[in-house]
This record gives sequence, structure tokens and C-alpha cells, in this order.
Amino acid sequence: MPTYGERRRVPGLRREELALLAGVSPSYYARLEQGHSLNASPEVLDAIARALRLDESERLHLHDLTRSAKPRGRGRRPAPERVSEAAGQLLDALADVPAIVIGRRSDVLAWNRLGHALFAGHLDPGAPGLAARRPNMARLVFLDPHVRELYTHWPAKAGAVVGNLRLVAGRCPEDSALHALVGELSAKSEEFAAMWADHRVRACDVADYEMRHPLVGTLTVTQQTLSHGPGPGIVVATTEAGSPSRTALALLAQATAQTTAPAVPSRAKARAGTG
Repeated sequence: MPTYGERRRVPGLRREELALLAGVSPSYYARLEQGHSLNASPEVLDAIARALRLDESERLHLHDLTRSAKPRGRGRRPAPERVSEAAGQLLDALADVPAIVIGRRSDVLAWNRLGHALFAGHLDPGAPGLAARRPNMARLVFLDPHVRELYTHWPAKAGAVVGNLRLVAGRCPEDSALHALVGELSAKSEEFAAMWADHRVRACDVADYEMRHPLVGTLTVTQQTLSHGPGPGIVVATTEAGSPSRTALALLAQATAQTTAPAVPSRAKARAGTG
């Protein structure tokens, strides 16, 4: 795009230039930007996404934001999140792999013994109030010193948590519980507030993290989310075969083998949970 050597006060594309790259008129793009035109076609949104060089997560988020801005009837309360029978069976089958079932707001709906030991082993499943209030991974990452120390590169994990919550907020704009969680974290954590204000989105389906576990030391795990549709997903943590990290995970399994059955919340409690 020709610039003719002019000086710019700020970096980035001008509105007219973005409209030109997207193949729409500047006046039409201005109406879109200002929220005065709510009927942009998917093709126009994709053209804008290409002009802005958005990745796939950002492109889908743009479509979600457009849908959420359209007038709609009285909002319905989101359905309660429950652990399906199939997800429960998979969680049982993953006995040798740390696994947790996580809801859209990052609530822990269930976990197996290794999942509890790796991600939140300091939480006593018998502690008063824990059974009534599900652990929330976003809250733990930002507000729990133990979980914060688990991640060698904590900003990467924190950014993934915020980016994923931003995606969920685009898909579920009327989720009052999600708004309450964001408000709580913004009030209690300046780091969360700054990351949330950055408006970055990120689908953290697969990521490698170096963890410093108090029982077995440093290990590197690949955290990946197994999900089908908008329901809860199962987050599993795997290690490379034959690596010191695999050995550390085996030691963690041995260290927790004598503990009682999987930590609260159990699958039975999760099925009766609220949205």
C-alpha cells in the first residue's frame, strides 16, 4: 500500500486503508466500527480479519462479537455445567495421566487423583467449603501463590488463561457468573486487569509448560484440552516418553497412590452443580 512518505502520528492502518484492504467503503467500515451497522455478512467479516491479519481464534472471536452485538430477546440463564457419563468414563480411563474436567469459566468440575496432585495438590479435598465451591483455575492461577509458583514462566500461563476467558466472553456475553469472575479478578489482581484490558484472545488448546512441583521438582508437560462442542473439556497433561519429566510424573503417581479417592468435586457432585 503506498504511503507517499508521509509521517504518521501513530502506528498501524488508518480507517480508510483498512477499508481499502477489506474491499468495503470507508463510510461503511466506519459504521461497522461504531456499531451502527449490525448486519455485516460473514464474508465482510472475514475480509476485515484478513486485512488485520487475525489468526483463526481472533477471526472466530470477531464473528462472536458481531453476533453478540445484535439485538436479541430476553437472555436465558446458561444451562448448568455437568460432567457427562462419557467424560466421566474417560476421566477414569486416564488414571495414569493428570486430567481435570473444566467448564467454560475454568471451573474444575471433576479431576482424577493425578490431576489433583499436579494442578492443586495443596488443596485439601476435605477442607470446609471446598465441596460447596468448585476450584476455579483462573482464580487459582492469579490469586493462589502455590499455583503461581507451579509455573516457571507464569506470564505465559496467565496470558493463556485470560485469552481463553476473552474468547468465552465473546461466545457467552450474557453469562453473569463469567462477568462476576472477571470483575473479581480485575479487582484483586492488577496483572489480570492489565491483561484483560489488552483485549487479546487466545485458544489455549495445546501448550507446553515447565512446572516446578514441590514433591517431584521440575517437569515439562504438554497441556491439551479435549473437547467436543461448547460443553466442558478435559484438560490432560502429558510428558515425553523416556524423559525426566515422565519419570517425575511417575514419582508423583507413587507419592499420591496412598491418598484417598479423587479430590472434591467428585463426578456425582459435579452432575448436580449449578451453571
